[in-house]
Amino acid sequence: MMQPLPKVIPINELKNTAQITQTCKESDVPIIVTKNGYGEMVLMSIPLYEKTMAEAQAATLVNEALDEIDAGAQPVEGHSFLASMKERYGK
Repeated sequence: MMQPLPKVIPINELKNTAQITQTCKESDVPIIVTKNGYGEMVLMSIPLYEKTMAEAQAATLVNEALDEIDAGAQPVEGHSFLASMKERYGK
């Protein structure tokens, strides 16, 4: 699946805060703000930020687990892992 391209706006458009706020709320992609043709900052809605951070955290956890397996750790079957967590931490 192809990711949509981020929106790009020049920094002088930040003067219209109501329009920028609306664009952030409606956008499923970050808004890159440029200054003199170069990227200066990124704007995004809180839901998009939370989704982006959750995806980054999940990718980090998966990569750490793969590194552990590469280092010799034994993978644990999902049902066994969940059962041990329920036993350790309760419901």
